[in-house]
Amino acid sequence: MDEILRKRIERKLDGLPEDKAYQVLDYLEFLESKYGSTARSPTPIERIAEGVGDTMRAARIPAQAIHGTMNAMDSAGRVMQGLMEAGRAAVEELKGSVTPAPPKEGTEPPPSPPAEEKGQEPPTGTA
Repeated sequence: MDEILRKRIERKLDGLPEDKAYQVLDYLEFLESKYGSTARSPTPIERIAEGVGDTMRAARIPAQAIHGTMNAMDSAGRVMQGLMEAGRAAVEELKGSVTPAPPKEGTEPPPSPPAEEKGQEPPTGTA
């Protein structure tokens, strides 16, 4: 879907009351089941939030209460996303700073190249 159409749909949705927006969602899910979908799969947190929202709707809880609950779940999802990204960044940083383990006892360390190959002058024997 192109970005102009997406923004147009968002504008129209923003003007609807909460209960009517859920009717639009129901219709979109109907179209998805009828014509197939290439939509991305929800994340585990999104699946939980959607399940809670659907359960609340089925129990006929007022739209305002559902809205408040979904806002809280959205905030929690953003916090979890931030934690996940911070964890990934920490792992990547650790991967970059890992030094090779020292050789085990009883094994010879790999020979080091002669000083000339490293671009250094050979030791002279005087300090």
